[in-house]
Amino acid sequence: MKIEKDKYYLVRTEDTSVYFGRITEKDGQEVTMTECRCIWYWRGAASLNQLAHEGVKNPDDCKFTVTVDSLTALGVVEILLCTQDAANNIKAVKEWRC
Repeated sequence: MKIEKDKYYLVRTEDTSVYFGRITEKDGQEVTMTECRCIWYWRGAASLNQLAHEGVKNPDDCKFTVTVDSLTALGVVEILLCTQDAANNIKAVKEWRC
């Protein structure tokens, strides 16, 4: 898979964590991301495929963490390119905080 640094991606890891952000580096199952959020819980998309294609229909019911400058995800098993509409939708979801 060719990584486009100006695009947004969803990345799923072996432990089922899901991250949203830009990919700056990929080395085997290790991915470094910027502008990254953990997608902890979502409503309004049946799968990661739909989330990457459309975003969510229930943004107020989602739990997407704060955005961090950089993150390295280990044990990556899935990388999905987000459409621009989906990326805009995900970025617009209010940050979930305790």
